[in-house]
Order: sequence, then C-alpha cells, then structure tokens
Amino acid sequence: MMEEEKFQNPIDDDHITENPGSLEYPHHRGSQLVKPEDQGRVMGRAMAAMEQQTDRQMAQIQEQLEILARQARNLKSRKEVSEKIYQATISFEPLIGHTYYLYQKEDLTHFLSLLSPQEWGRSLKHQFKAKVSLLADHTWDVMELANS
Repeated sequence: MMEEEKFQNPIDDDHITENPGSLEYPHHRGSQLVKPEDQGRVMGRAMAAMEQQTDRQMAQIQEQLEILARQARNLKSRKEVSEKIYQATISFEPLIGHTYYLYQKEDLTHFLSLLSPQEWGRSLKHQFKAKVSLLADHTWDVMELANS
C-alpha cells in the first residue's frame, strides 16, 4: 500500500476556523458585509431624536399652558364684570340672549343700559365699560371690554 500522504490544507491555519458560524465577521467571499457601527454616531442620532421629540412635547405643553392662562384671564374678567353688573343700577328686566351695555357714572357707580355707545351719540356722559349678554344660567357673557 502506498503510503498515505497526510492532507495538507493550502489555506493558512491562521485564516480558518472549526466553527465558522460563530465568527463576528464574514469568513468567505459570499458572506454579507458586516461593518462595525460607529457607536458615537448611533448615540448622537438617538440623542437628536430624543431632543426633537421632547422639544415638540414641551412646545405642546407650553401652548396648552398659554391657552389655560388666557382662559383664566377671561374668566377673571368675566367675574369682575358680572360683579359690577350685579351691583349696578338696572331699571329693566334683562332677558336671556339679549345684548346690554355697562357704563360707569362720574360717581363711580355702574348702570346697565339697552343703548350702545353709538346710540348715545354726543350726549354720552358716562364711561363705557363692557358689552354683555345674559346667558341661560344667569351669568354674563362679556362680548366686548372697554380699553381702560
């Protein structure tokens, strides 16, 4: 028998492995290219996305706060005008849904009128305070507030 020649692999032993599926990198020409990720770039993108999302949510919350603050100011103004109306002289019975005008006299007392400032004409001697309408729940809707 011929002496069996020992098989000699033409590939260098440093370039082969017994378990090629466990390698972190491609081990032959047909393997998919695997590039190491730049961790700094990945973290930078994640941080930018997080900042953009939180900034957007903060802007929404800020907008909601501004709406609530405006509603609170309007409610406060409505309350102040309503208090003045209920302390004012009213010489008629206000009807729901009708428009009325609040004026302040020179002695700082108030009265409610059916006449608008334009209807008074030049004879208006009182300071216009608000244009209001009586609501069904007997609260007052302030339709216009004087610039005072």
